[in-house]
Amino acid sequence: MATIDGRPAQYGVTLKQLRELMELRGSEGIERLESEFGGILELTKKLYSSPTNGLSGNASDMEHRRQTFGSNVIPPKPPKTFLTLVWEALQDVTLIILQVAAVVSLGLSFYKPPAESKSGPQEGNTEVGQHDEGEEEAGWIEGVAILISVAVVVFVTAFNDYTKEKQFRGLQSRIEGEHKFSVIRGGEVHDIGVGDIVVGDICQIKYGDLLPTDGILIQSNDLKIDESSLTGESDHVKKGADTDPMVLSGTHVMEGSGKMLVTAVGVNSQAGIIFTLLGAAADEEEVEAKKRKKEAKKQRKKQKKGDLGEELIVANPNKQGEGEAAAVTGNSHHATANSANADGDVRNNKHSKEEEEGEEGGPTGGGGHDKSVLQAKLTKLAIQIGYAGSFIAVLTVVILIVRFCVQTFVLEGKPWDTFYANHFVKFFIIGVTVLVVAVPEGLPLAVTLSLAYSVKKMMKDNNLVRHLDACETMGNATAICSDKTGTLTTNRMTVVQSFICSEDHKTTPKFESLPHAVGDLLVNAISINSAYTSRVLPGDNPGDLPKQVGNKTECALLGFVMDLGKSYQVIRDEITEENFHRVYTFNSVRKSMSTVVPRNGGYRIYTKGASEIVMKKCSFIHGKDGRLENLTRSMQERLVREVIEPMACNGLRTISVAYRDFVTGKAEINQVHFDSEPNWDDEDNIINNMTCLCIVGIEDPVRPEVPDAIRKCQRAGITVRMVTGDNINTARSIASKCGILRPGDNSLILEGKEFNRRVRDASGKIQQHLIDKVWPSLRVLARSSPTDKYTLVRGIIESKVSANREVVAVTGDGTNDGPALKIADVGFAMGIAGTDVAKEASDIILTDDNFTSIVKAVMWGRNVYDSIAKFLQFQLTVNVVAVVVAFVGACAINDSPLKAVQMLWVNLIMDTLASLALATEAPTPDLLLRKPYGRTKPLISRTMMKNILGQAMYMICVIFVLLFYGDKLLDIDSGRYADIRDPPSQHFTIIFNTFVMMTLFNEINARKIHGQRNVFQGFFTNPIFYSIWLSTLASQIVIVQFGGVAFSTQALSLELWLWCLLFGCGVLLWGQVVTSIPTKKLPKNVFSYGSGEPINDPIADLASEDKLDSDGKDSKRTGQILWIRGLTRLQTQEDQEGETHGGEIRVVNAFRQGLDARPSNPNLAAVLKKQTSLSKRLSQGSSLEYADMCPDPEELTVPEIDVERLSSHSHTETAV
Repeated sequence: MATIDGRPAQYGVTLKQLRELMELRGSEGIERLESEFGGILELTKKLYSSPTNGLSGNASDMEHRRQTFGSNVIPPKPPKTFLTLVWEALQDVTLIILQVAAVVSLGLSFYKPPAESKSGPQEGNTEVGQHDEGEEEAGWIEGVAILISVAVVVFVTAFNDYTKEKQFRGLQSRIEGEHKFSVIRGGEVHDIGVGDIVVGDICQIKYGDLLPTDGILIQSNDLKIDESSLTGESDHVKKGADTDPMVLSGTHVMEGSGKMLVTAVGVNSQAGIIFTLLGAAADEEEVEAKKRKKEAKKQRKKQKKGDLGEELIVANPNKQGEGEAAAVTGNSHHATANSANADGDVRNNKHSKEEEEGEEGGPTGGGGHDKSVLQAKLTKLAIQIGYAGSFIAVLTVVILIVRFCVQTFVLEGKPWDTFYANHFVKFFIIGVTVLVVAVPEGLPLAVTLSLAYSVKKMMKDNNLVRHLDACETMGNATAICSDKTGTLTTNRMTVVQSFICSEDHKTTPKFESLPHAVGDLLVNAISINSAYTSRVLPGDNPGDLPKQVGNKTECALLGFVMDLGKSYQVIRDEITEENFHRVYTFNSVRKSMSTVVPRNGGYRIYTKGASEIVMKKCSFIHGKDGRLENLTRSMQERLVREVIEPMACNGLRTISVAYRDFVTGKAEINQVHFDSEPNWDDEDNIINNMTCLCIVGIEDPVRPEVPDAIRKCQRAGITVRMVTGDNINTARSIASKCGILRPGDNSLILEGKEFNRRVRDASGKIQQHLIDKVWPSLRVLARSSPTDKYTLVRGIIESKVSANREVVAVTGDGTNDGPALKIADVGFAMGIAGTDVAKEASDIILTDDNFTSIVKAVMWGRNVYDSIAKFLQFQLTVNVVAVVVAFVGACAINDSPLKAVQMLWVNLIMDTLASLALATEAPTPDLLLRKPYGRTKPLISRTMMKNILGQAMYMICVIFVLLFYGDKLLDIDSGRYADIRDPPSQHFTIIFNTFVMMTLFNEINARKIHGQRNVFQGFFTNPIFYSIWLSTLASQIVIVQFGGVAFSTQALSLELWLWCLLFGCGVLLWGQVVTSIPTKKLPKNVFSYGSGEPINDPIADLASEDKLDSDGKDSKRTGQILWIRGLTRLQTQEDQEGETHGGEIRVVNAFRQGLDARPSNPNLAAVLKKQTSLSKRLSQGSSLEYADMCPDPEELTVPEIDVERLSSHSHTETAV
């Protein structure tokens, strides 16, 4: 018989049996477990595991289990290929129009007009034919050059998307690699990556864990699980080995602890099964969606046709079908690629936030936090630019065509010739090029590069960014609500003071000096009534401080036991977790933990927790020499006044330890006699009349670097608030040491109860106007619950008291911090002390749990914002000049001085390089010397607008002087009014070259956006910038000297080059003049753009129109859709960056679309069925019936399957 690691290779249970077992719940699950497998211990034996020792950890055994039961990985969706990304980049409307125009131009260049008819005027014939030779040689070049330019743009965009997606996958796997879980192997507890867990492992689960696999409980203490991600049920489900032992992957442990046997991993777990079904459903839905769109279009066409149209269709059905197929193909890619981007990606962030907010009980209402602050401003700006660009582009084409027709056919009286079509195509190309120039195509790339560069660098600064947009949002932060423990303090806790038997000990007393009975009770109370996952281990090297593993407060108490000269492990070995009768685990409501253990036929309860809370539950205390004394109300008040408050005022966290005995025989004064089993659910009566053993003061020193970091924040205009569950005196002391509280600043320090009293009205409802009275001066919120934290954060975000609206960052580590982390503009979770739930709700994970890292995040965020502002300043100057020159040129000389290919080079290629150059500027400490921008401050400030218009004025003046007088000034042939077939002129080459030189030198000016005079400061610290600048200059020399007909250039002499450079350098001198203009004198409304969020997002509106289209209910199409389609690259790239879970959300969108359209999709039905079987309240039939009857399917889907949370870190799944 084959053996693996000394045991049979055949398991006593199959994968199918385990999958079927995990489908069951409650009593059904227990029955099947007992009848088929003989109970949990027998099942453990069948899987060759041990409840106490776990698996051996042997490599061959692990591999065999993976082959038999699967590995804990859900295969990611394959990434998009490079060609797919190229195809998607080609869907951009402006590029499609350019391609069509280029192809038409190309076709016309090869078309030879027939000889002029004899009746036509002779001079017309010579006019038309005189440049035939030149036309044959070079007529095709412009069309080809435009096509090549488009190809370059498409490949740059696709390559950028490809590298970005690759980076996201790396980031996702890094985030998932961080997720470790406690398993028992070889009798030792190990933290291993979730991908390494196998069936048969014994896992320790505790408060705050996100379960990575399905399992069955072997033992549990007060365990409550949040299964809403699978079932949609918001109530926490009580779990126990005797009541409901089945625990599922993707669910959260909200209370308690336990030990479970892993029974299903990866695609075989409940979350994995749903993922697999959803993946298949999404793929099928894509095909279905295309079919539906085609059908809808056919229906619309039929409806539009009158009776005559219907007769035609009947008469010639084949032809009609072909035409429609062509029409559909022409538009379907547009719909699937672009609107998939616009529809899916624009709403991605929105969807995830809405879903998350839905879990907290409704949307925030407070001011558009669906998009990040920068995204909202960019969207608004893009819309403003789009309107202006579209208007000028149409006007340019109209003026060119009207002027040409009047000049040629009216004034000169020439007859129509097919050759004139070339002119119209050329005018059309100029118009499209103006539109291309008007829309800042380089902006998405600048945003992408800036964010990607920053995220990479932020990892070195201990910021693991989960959502890219959080990076720039952090730069706008005006308020930080920080935890105390571990963030502001070192989270290395030690007991430095104790009050035992009426004696105050400033150092750890000797065990012998304590009354023997009290000493034993104290050591037992701490050793047993602490999570067994909390341990104090020797340091890695001799002389190192001991390592604290687990809860740091408990580690401090265990360290106190060790300092007394006793071993907590000996007691734990004697009383194992299996011996516990009941555990009341710590939570934010109890603020204490209690453990019930059997003792001599009765029970003993040990309790520890916040001192003033435990003291209220005590009726007795051990006094001098261990004598038992009554703890009266006045004595309690004296202890609080003389012992607890002085400790707290020194910044110590105070913990009380107490106990109570339940006995069957005669009871002492502090014991309780019982005949029948006590009602352990009646917690208030059980944890009462206790005997106090001691009060300890635990020191958690302030991190040495925190006071300086907080000073930097305050100087940068960011208000730091401390929100803690600690005693108000402890909180005040730590806040003063950190610098959060400063003498004479009238700061408000409140406890949670008082805060609630102030912000709620008479009926107990929270009122925004009441919060507005509290938060501006509030600096410390003590003894606060997670709900208080959520109320405060939401209140600050929704407040309209400050002009620029507050942008709030929040730190959190506990499971219950989830709501506050989600609603915050940026949520920081602690990488070391944080629970999985907190990390899941966060945007950035602090890998070192240090407040200083938050300050670095602010610096990087401001740098991103400034980098994009720099690029905008540069880009918009180029755009304004190019648009004005093209427009005025069209009006004045019936031609654009800058040709289509030249504008493409300037706008698309040079701007791509400029975005790379300006987006990689490193942050400087100066960034922290200015105030934050806030939520509504314009993206383009008055200083920037002054620079843009000032530089544009200089450039336009230089170009128009060269255009109208350049030929005389420089003694060259004029290029004005040249025929369409004339070779390129030196005159227009100088205009093009001067424009590029001015743009290049303006790129140096653009490095400063706050009115600084020294634009060269830090120039040589950024090699990327000067390398790109020099390479662009070199490319321009090559284009001018050797570009020829392709770039409409003619080689220039050295003298003419020096003139171009002189005009270019003039930009730097003119920049100093512009800087001298006082900004404050400029009107605010005229000189600032892109402020706040758009009231209606037309791109999202477009998405909803698409939805109507696909259902065939409304075929209305507005003119604005076309240019919005063109803008989708601005928006979609922006939004794609905001997600590391993009693919998962697309799966949800596909899932929703499927429900919207009600197809008969077996995979979707399977998902619904699967999910319904998990739900407790709804029967399978009623749920599916509800799905069919539901008027708005989102009502069913949003709360039911929360895929984003479900995926989370449960598996090493890296779908992007």
